[in-house]
Amino acid sequence: MNKLTRKPKAIATWLTASLALAAMVAPAKAADSVNVAFFLEWATPNQIAKVDKVYDEAMGVDVNWTNFLTGVQMTEAMLAGDIDIAFSQGLAPFVTAIQQGAPLKMVAIAVVYEANDCFVRNDLGITSANASELEGKTVAVPLNTMADFAFKKYMSALDVDMSTLTIVDQVPADGAVSLADGSVEMACIFGGASASAAGEVGTPIMTAQQKQDAGIFSFDVVSVTEKFAAENPGLLRTFLEVTDEANAAWTGSDAQVRKVAADAGMDFNTTKDMMADFEFPSAAEQLATYFNKDGLAASGAESIGLVFKKPGAWNVDEKIKRVITGEFLE
Repeated sequence: MNKLTRKPKAIATWLTASLALAAMVAPAKAADSVNVAFFLEWATPNQIAKVDKVYDEAMGVDVNWTNFLTGVQMTEAMLAGDIDIAFSQGLAPFVTAIQQGAPLKMVAIAVVYEANDCFVRNDLGITSANASELEGKTVAVPLNTMADFAFKKYMSALDVDMSTLTIVDQVPADGAVSLADGSVEMACIFGGASASAAGEVGTPIMTAQQKQDAGIFSFDVVSVTEKFAAENPGLLRTFLEVTDEANAAWTGSDAQVRKVAADAGMDFNTTKDMMADFEFPSAAEQLATYFNKDGLAASGAESIGLVFKKPGAWNVDEKIKRVITGEFLE
């Protein structure tokens, strides 16, 4: 059922190979092109700058964009040397990569949003009021993503014994299909089209208000390889400046929504509805709230690290602050 070609546990193997390769490479040289990862079905204002080649013009290099299905795949591509910047990587895959020793940095916040939904098949009659009836059921989850984080938080908040669940690792589009054909009883989803498909046969296990009351929320980050940040600080700053300008220019006009929708691979209404629930903090807001002393970036990462932590895997409190920096936003 899992159509992912690579699994998170492969990160450690690639990491070893990448570190060995890094010891053999030539001295640093400024990049003449930049490779950026992004998601389809995930609408953000900077897609206008992407489509209009504003990044290329401002940075003075070719900016190549590649779409990925999950943030875990973004990590794997960065470790393989195929991607320099991961735009809107989920906080969860970033943190789990750091837990495995990946040489990455968080340099900005891409989008703040309501936690991803886990949809329960409507014919089961299971809601938050009788969520314990999920025990023994099968759930589709894209592992080590923000949807996985939300899933774990929902099950904890609703007192569902996760040890009784059969969890299958599926990207959102596959999870929506499995929910519809009855292969799973619940599917945890991100992405506009996949969420819409899941919503045709299922209902979120927690409402927006319940999530808010439980303190469950999400944000995605802009992450980079340490190598790229060290060798190309100017390019990185310009990338973030263009992103900030695109966010500031966003009005939500029909013309803007249509352009983003076309790039995101979604229809107009789905894009408009998705973006209405998104927040895109400015660089100044990020520095004041997320990357300040004891800011949300570090505290959020620490919280997620504890959810995914394996015994002895990582000292969350000590390490996370060394890989989170707002210096490129200044």
